[in-house]
Amino acid sequence: MKLVFIVGDAAVGKMTVGKELMKITDLRLFHNHMTIEPVLEIFGEWNSEVIKGFRDVVFREYAKSGKYGLIFTYMFAFDLPSEYEYLKHVEEVCRENAESLEVYFVELDAPQEVRLERNKSEARLAAKPSKRDLESSEARLLNDDRNYRMTSYPGEMEAIYENYLRIDNSNMPPEEAARVIKEHFGL
Repeated sequence: MKLVFIVGDAAVGKMTVGKELMKITDLRLFHNHMTIEPVLEIFGEWNSEVIKGFRDVVFREYAKSGKYGLIFTYMFAFDLPSEYEYLKHVEEVCRENAESLEVYFVELDAPQEVRLERNKSEARLAAKPSKRDLESSEARLLNDDRNYRMTSYPGEMEAIYENYLRIDNSNMPPEEAARVIKEHFGL
């Protein structure tokens, strides 16, 4: 099984690039809001344990399925050890249930002004109801940028992931970013 992490800051284009990558490979997309939105709807608030449990079921069962691979999008704060621990947990769940596992790590990067504009995109708002309150969504984006390191340092992730790629997708259409990912990793 191939596990492709697409990470980056809020509204950088993780889901959109993931959708395009799914179109040109045999990978399936599991974007982070596929678990966040139902939990918010059911519980009326954020519940990280339920979200994590929901994701674990998907990772475990997908790994057991014998299918080609999965794209998982995730907003990643590079200064929080818990972020690295979580992705290692995801890898472990998949590794325990798949015949074999190959892990790929893609970091998308775009400046804040680009992401603030993308935060209002029709596709984003359609897939992520919790982002439709644009004032709150923008405030969270700005707050995260102030309080966390949302991009890696040069060489930082290559030391952890053999299969690492960083893409500045500020001016890159999502179809092109997906093509670059596919070709770079031979997916």
